[in-house]
Amino acid sequence: MGELLQQLSSLSTLIIVVLCVLHIMTFFVLWVWSGRDLRNIASALFDFTRGLKHQSVLDTTAHLSDQIDAFLADVNETIDSQDRPTDRTALLERMRVLDEKRRYLNSMTFETVYNMARTMIEAYPLMGVLGTILAIGAALQTDAAAAAPTSAVGVILGRFGDAIWSTAAGLIAAMVLMFINSCLETSFGRLSENRRHVRETVARVKRELSLSTPKQGE
Repeated sequence: MGELLQQLSSLSTLIIVVLCVLHIMTFFVLWVWSGRDLRNIASALFDFTRGLKHQSVLDTTAHLSDQIDAFLADVNETIDSQDRPTDRTALLERMRVLDEKRRYLNSMTFETVYNMARTMIEAYPLMGVLGTILAIGAALQTDAAAAAPTSAVGVILGRFGDAIWSTAAGLIAAMVLMFINSCLETSFGRLSENRRHVRETVARVKRELSLSTPKQGE
């Protein structure tokens, strides 16, 4: 038991560092993932609104979320404008094509992974404290095995330097990951809002244009 505690305590700092690196890589994957989904949504909406009388195309430096909001505003404006039957008919016809490419609106996996990555940041300080406790426990176990109670304080002090690094690593990892999350949280939140707004707009197009636009031959 004592040897196991010694091994765990000696590896605790390294384990925290490795987990932190994997955590950072997870945030990087989520960042790439969110960028891909934003580009897919913007591309689909650009095709959806292409050819409308008033199509908003922002500057190339504009964020994709702002471009998506502009496209959705164009769609809502077309729906509200009863004097633009050609644009309204075009939107309804393109809705069938857009429906075939709605996989970009699937957000459950992305949101689940991001929620796990964000929540698990809180575990790093606890892992650091656990590593310190394991180091102290290993020192006590070593003393018990040696049957030399007077050396307990010396063994613990000898291991204290290594033990405290575990707590420090846990706190530093948590701070680094909290900073990264704070940089990405706004972008990820905008992506979720864009998906929700697209779903609501698509539902409105189907509901209102299907009822108000005459079918061919009528």
